[in-house]
Amino acid sequence: MLSETALSILSITGAIALGAMSPGQSFILVARTAVASSRFDGMAVALGMGVGCFIFALLALLGLQSLLLAVPWLYGTLKLLGGAYLIYLAFNMLRGASRPLNIGAAGSRQLGFRNAFTAGLLTQLGNPNTAIVFGSVFAALLSHKISPPMYLLLPLIALTVDVLWYAFVAYVLSSPRPRRVYLRFKAWFDRLGGGVLALLGLKLMLNR
Repeated sequence: MLSETALSILSITGAIALGAMSPGQSFILVARTAVASSRFDGMAVALGMGVGCFIFALLALLGLQSLLLAVPWLYGTLKLLGGAYLIYLAFNMLRGASRPLNIGAAGSRQLGFRNAFTAGLLTQLGNPNTAIVFGSVFAALLSHKISPPMYLLLPLIALTVDVLWYAFVAYVLSSPRPRRVYLRFKAWFDRLGGGVLALLGLKLMLNR
């Protein structure tokens, strides 16, 4: 039987994965780079995204610990806000499921590792929603006292999940046939992901 800590880690990993897979500016950047530039540049963008997630996750953990110790009632409040935000993401995902994804190529110029990595990192760090998601998920799924190993483990999980997902996106969308398949079934993928996000948000809000 899994311990409470193991269950928290699995739940957080799942929440981070669903957040990464929700459509947004990060997905568009990786997709367009993979389509318009190269698979390598798409992978570099994915790595930049992952490093940005690592930074946000670490900052969220450091800020969350001090806040919860100083103001205990914030735990329940952040839990409700986190669930509401996940439902909001699910709503946007479901609402845009039938909309075509515009990833038309802007050219074939190679960006290079440094430019592609920097673009991914700055895009991630420039998105405050990422910080909100991490703070909400951690508040909802972690206990009041965060053990020291979590300060390294959870940011590493965030980095790994983000890099793996966006590297997968870059790999798939840089190949003509898989790209056509994804775009064909995009609506179903978005509906499935949105439904799961909505259920997770409700669970976070109702589980006291």
